[in-house]
Amino acid sequence: RWYKDAEKESSIEANAMGLATVSSDGKPSLRKVLLKEVKDHRFIFYTNYKSRKGKEIQHNPSVALLFHWEAHERQVRIEGVAHMLNAEKSDEYFASRPLSSQQAAIASPQSEIIKDRDDLEQRFAKVALDEKALVRPDHWGGYAIEPTVIEFWQGRPSRMHDRIAYTKNEGKDSWSVHRLAP
Repeated sequence: RWYKDAEKESSIEANAMGLATVSSDGKPSLRKVLLKEVKDHRFIFYTNYKSRKGKEIQHNPSVALLFHWEAHERQVRIEGVAHMLNAEKSDEYFASRPLSSQQAAIASPQSEIIKDRDDLEQRFAKVALDEKALVRPDHWGGYAIEPTVIEFWQGRPSRMHDRIAYTKNEGKDSWSVHRLAP
């Protein structure tokens, strides 16, 4: 319901979520990615596996997500484990993307140092000339985040916010629910 409320707000990109990962030397990193689907109780997004986030997920699949909808004074915080989607699912989503988004995914060596903007534009132009190149690269695909904790936060003017946390019971399909102090 909260997600649907956020979608109705024109000033909100409801599916934008913070994704936190941790490097092999223990340094956290946070960026926005776009939620593309919730399926089988998992949160799905797509990216370049060679990007910083992809490398960090490969090293440590424990991640955190955050949806923040300021206009509604709401946020949803999620902790979980990232699993790569199979090639078939990644192919299906890649094919559904706009042509320019497919081309950009092929042309961009995401998170790599590049010479300049012109270099990136040239890579894009080269891909745009070759229609046969529009195949999902092996280094691009999806992740499904299997949640272990989901916390709902509702802001209040008094700063006595509401926080409700759902924690997945280990080895079970059930959740424990707790109210947390603000």
